[in-house]
Amino acid sequence: MGEALATGAGSVDACTVAGRQLAADGLSLPEALDALHAAAATVLGAVPGFEETRALALGWSEATLGYLHHLSCEDPVTGLASLAHLQARVAEIYRPAPGAEPGHEQYALVVVDPEPAAQVAPLVDDLPSGADVLGRELAAARHAEALRAVFTGPETLARLGRDRIVVLTVRDDRLPQRVRLVRRLVGGGGETALSPRVWVEGLPPVAEGAALAIADLARA
Repeated sequence: MGEALATGAGSVDACTVAGRQLAADGLSLPEALDALHAAAATVLGAVPGFEETRALALGWSEATLGYLHHLSCEDPVTGLASLAHLQARVAEIYRPAPGAEPGHEQYALVVVDPEPAAQVAPLVDDLPSGADVLGRELAAARHAEALRAVFTGPETLARLGRDRIVVLTVRDDRLPQRVRLVRRLVGGGGETALSPRVWVEGLPPVAEGAALAIADLARA
């Protein structure tokens, strides 16, 4: 991180990596920020820039949240399963009993994304307001209830990232009807251009591909 700050090349990426590493080493966020300030004072004789400070804080937060997700199987607001729990469940279906059909052909993911189909665009790079955060949490809770009303069996319902909800379900003849019902429920009774997006995501043939696909859904 110090070398990157001194050269000015890749300093933001270096601070992100440093934030993750410092969190993994057990440092608190204030301690991590102190380390960044000390490095900047040593090599630059000045305080670190906003972008570097933000990158280090984001790296630290990502590492900390990842650790917390592995501790808990449920999202505290919606009661939905965590990313780690969904990954574990998906890994199980790639270990079918002898003679059984391949797991990826029997299961699929139903994805609910609250971003309206007509408004898919990059968000303004700014910190969300308290009202925005509350609105997202309330929307996630409503969508979770709608999905529970449709998928009442042993399906796994999980929250990925800030907003997306995913259902790991059996791919059967009733799945298209269930997806249509989910679209009506999360869309307030009917599909419009401003309704949340709902689609079926197939599973790749190998477990490693499924893990990457779920990670991509969580990041998007």
